[in-house]
Amino acid sequence: MKKILIIEDDVSIAELQKDYLEIEGFEVKICNDGINGLNELKTNEFDLLILDVMLPKIDGFTILRSIREEKDIPVLMVSAKKEDIDKIKGLSLGADDYITKPFNPSELVARVKSHIRNYERIKKKFSTSVKSNTLIIRGLEIRKDCRQVFINGVEINLAQKEFDILLYLAENPNRVFSKDELFEKIWGFDALAGTATVTVHIGRVREKIEKSTSQPQYIETVWGTGYRLRA
Repeated sequence: MKKILIIEDDVSIAELQKDYLEIEGFEVKICNDGINGLNELKTNEFDLLILDVMLPKIDGFTILRSIREEKDIPVLMVSAKKEDIDKIKGLSLGADDYITKPFNPSELVARVKSHIRNYERIKKKFSTSVKSNTLIIRGLEIRKDCRQVFINGVEINLAQKEFDILLYLAENPNRVFSKDELFEKIWGFDALAGTATVTVHIGRVREKIEKSTSQPQYIETVWGTGYRLRA
């Protein structure tokens, strides 16, 4: 039975979500404020998180930022705000989906099922290759231990940071990362270079691994948000 955590301060909405999900066979836990929700996430394992943006004590964005490096589970953000800036912020912090209130509970259930199914498919697809220190994605082969990259069997020479950024994206397929996130992860905030170097390095990697940089097959730009490597 798949376990879902709902962090939602509106009790009636949370209970409605729970009822619909339990009918579909999910085990559901509800937390009504940010602190309890964050503690629940850190002490227990869940297969998906439904996270409200506006919460007492700690908001949803803070929770997402806090747990994203530790918990590799699908996150569906829920908010009454319809502004694109909030959607972009949620996605850039690592949310997998964003739905605005009011919403059809059946649609919510459908999205939950879809994200869990996609997550399990990707996890299964990459589990074997990750254990063997090799990632293979549609002709792109990354050998982590010897830091080699091949496209359809032909070795591609990448500089250190080019390899690091490609590997990080490949180890987190289909997830959108902002320039700030990639800069912090690959260079660290104490580095002298600015986030513009992320764009430069992405461009160099594309030139080496893509057939067409204008129509990339691997590293995609999510406009207004960041980059992802499509699996």
